[in-house]
Amino acid sequence: MISVYGVTDGLLTLLDPAEIGSDRALWIDLESPTKDEEALVEAALAIDVPTREDMQEIEMSSRLYAQNGALFLTAQILATHEPAQTEISPVTFVVLAQKMVTVHYHRPGSFAYFAKWAAANRIVLDGGTRTLLYLLESVVDRLADILEGEARKLDALSNAIFAAHRPKGKAETLAVVLQRIGRAEDLNGKIGESLGTLWRLAGYLAAEPVPALAKGKAAKAAPHDRLLLKTLQRDVASLREVADTQSVKIRFQLDATLGVINIRQSDVVKVFSVVAFVFLPPTLIASIYGMNFDVMPELQWRWGYPMAVGLMVLSAVIPAIIFRWKKWL
Repeated sequence: MISVYGVTDGLLTLLDPAEIGSDRALWIDLESPTKDEEALVEAALAIDVPTREDMQEIEMSSRLYAQNGALFLTAQILATHEPAQTEISPVTFVVLAQKMVTVHYHRPGSFAYFAKWAAANRIVLDGGTRTLLYLLESVVDRLADILEGEARKLDALSNAIFAAHRPKGKAETLAVVLQRIGRAEDLNGKIGESLGTLWRLAGYLAAEPVPALAKGKAAKAAPHDRLLLKTLQRDVASLREVADTQSVKIRFQLDATLGVINIRQSDVVKVFSVVAFVFLPPTLIASIYGMNFDVMPELQWRWGYPMAVGLMVLSAVIPAIIFRWKKWL
């Protein structure tokens, strides 16, 4: 699908896809493009649109490069469909002098947010580089919102793990906690991966001249663009620190949860051990008087049976009292 955006009265507006090659077109967004749509954009803008296989290459030279006066920048971008479903996939930004092309095979919510925000707020979008920087700022803002939400969830998770009033023996609750920790680590890992690619992209953009095809040569970024880029780099750096901190917290919560599970299991084993020890002496007494020997004087006693039962009860009660006194139970 091709979406073409331009600027009308200072606001970003959706244009007819037929205006791809016109001067009005500023941002051409390709979502899961077909071969015909790729050919149309290539013919209109004289660029080589990367394929899905090209975008999945992991080496730096395949993700960040300049070709025929255009910058090709690929980063991993998150797309959150539902609270429990987060997808990460590469997005290629093709930066031209007066246009920007984005190619992706998923639907990042930050792209729709940027289009809506730029349609309601007057900002200066006078080239591909500035449009890219504003779009990346929206991507980073979305990552920041996700990290903030995850931080609150991790605080609640810590309370669930260490709360003193939790009922004992609810192993299924701890299993749910482990699932929540697993989801948190998966999402935090995806955020860290996305921030890492954005950090490399920003560094490459800071070192690479901005394409200026109209002048036939590369030009330096405008002061406002450099300011936007520095702000983007600072934001990405701060979010990477937050993601690293939360990763450490998640690992600690995992270790703590496993420790709680081990304690619960030890408590269960301890109870069984104590019960087995308490009933061991009565079992010994019962087994002795269950033997079928002819010469056993106690078998002929009138009070032999009450005596054996009393011994069994006494031998069970005394260890139980000792365990309670030692606070082993």
